[in-house]
Amino acid sequence: MESSERSNRQFRRALCYANIERRQATSPSVIVIGAGMAGISAARALHEASFQRRYGGLPQIFSDCLFYGQNLVFLLYTINRKLVLLFEAELGEVVLLESRDRIGGRVHTDNSFGFPVDLGASWLHGVCKENPLAPMISRLGLPLYRTSGDNSVLYDHDLESYALFDMDGNQVPSKLVREVGEAFESILEETDKVRQEHIEDMAILDAFKIVFERRPELRLEGLAHKVLQWYLCRMEGWFAADADNISLKSWDQEELLPGGHGLMVRGYLPVINTLAKGLDIRLNHSVTKIVRRHNGVKVTVEDGRSFVADAAIVALPIGVLKTGRVKFEPRLPEWKEEAIADLGVGIENKIILHFDKVFWPNVEFLGVVAETSYGCSYFLNLHKATSHSVLVYMPAGQLAKDIEKMSDEAAANFAFMQLKKILPEASNPIQYLVSRWGSDENSLGSYTYDAVGKPHDLYERLRVPVDNLFFAGEATSVNFPGSVHGAFSTGALAAEECRMRVLERHGELDLFQPAMGEETSPVCIPLQISRL
Repeated sequence: MESSERSNRQFRRALCYANIERRQATSPSVIVIGAGMAGISAARALHEASFQRRYGGLPQIFSDCLFYGQNLVFLLYTINRKLVLLFEAELGEVVLLESRDRIGGRVHTDNSFGFPVDLGASWLHGVCKENPLAPMISRLGLPLYRTSGDNSVLYDHDLESYALFDMDGNQVPSKLVREVGEAFESILEETDKVRQEHIEDMAILDAFKIVFERRPELRLEGLAHKVLQWYLCRMEGWFAADADNISLKSWDQEELLPGGHGLMVRGYLPVINTLAKGLDIRLNHSVTKIVRRHNGVKVTVEDGRSFVADAAIVALPIGVLKTGRVKFEPRLPEWKEEAIADLGVGIENKIILHFDKVFWPNVEFLGVVAETSYGCSYFLNLHKATSHSVLVYMPAGQLAKDIEKMSDEAAANFAFMQLKKILPEASNPIQYLVSRWGSDENSLGSYTYDAVGKPHDLYERLRVPVDNLFFAGEATSVNFPGSVHGAFSTGALAAEECRMRVLERHGELDLFQPAMGEETSPVCIPLQISRL
């Protein structure tokens, strides 16, 4: 009798911990944290692998353990039909927790102008069948606008359609722009020699100084120097960081897929929405704590509610992980914490200006050259790709940080003043949008880069699982950091590793369908890409 009463008390005590919203049942369950591209990719892969509830009810003998703080409450209790119905809706499944009131993370398509514009990621880097996002983009019939081919010194642009100006509004001769571009490539080749000669890492900008000392003919003067600074400005835009912070040892270690670079004409939102269809996504669920034990995880959100599952996939931006806002219990291993601390995270923003008419040259981008890369400007001409009268000013590094200190109105005015320097007759914008990826508490940065003195394998260290915690996101991609397809790939990889780990625990391989990517691929549909 005493034993029975003690068991009843334990069971009632467990039920009192009703704030635990997800309970481990005998069916597999996973919590995915972060509904950016990586998190949605992971959840979709698990969903496609039939990683969902399997039973219409629970067995008569319910054996489980629930977390409460540091303690484990063990249950072994015969459940009558009433209690079976109580737990029936809480069977194991995939739950995706997102702190924002929208999905997509740093992929953010805005429609407030009456047409889509991307405030975050907007390019498909590598327009080819090898790109893991290509099949979906093809099937959705989403058009791309090619902004460059392969091996461009400007990465996502080439010199087919552009106009550069000095601060007085004088257009820079195209012959000079190409000559300086060749000089810039020569400087980068020389920095490789510097890299091989020095054991210690240094900033790419410091390597430039060494090159200039050795090869004085590469030290440009006058207008040519200003154009060189503009090339450096675009390099900084690619890494979202200033050249004095970018690692000489690792700056070129990422893999560039073939096919050039294509702008998503209708934005990335259709891709995000397609991947998210049918998933259990909980918006406004900001995770504050992740507890891991050998038999499961408990994830607590800001309002105190908790979710329990077999495993979790952490797909949070590296900037958020750096703050320590999400507490891990026990702490992550030292090597994992060091990876989080040491990875560089940069900032590139967009100030999107919508005009009532087009008054600028019919080129893909406009640029302003200056004495320093900080003073240079770059405008993407969306009219060329989308037929909408929109220019996108894209500052990066310290300039982006400084502009984030301004109000939206002041930031838009700053961008417009840069435009007025080269086009004095420019009309005022009728609408504007301003991104703030550096100060946005849900991102705290745009994407990762290789910081000076830090090894490139930090991406892999961040990716490696810790017990039943798995990690995904562009910051865990060794080959494709800072890219949407890199984030997508890491989500699928984390999902498969997580699936196998949970399978091992449950020992029921036959209950799972092939993971995403294991089935026969559908007929390839060519990507729709054009250039005018």
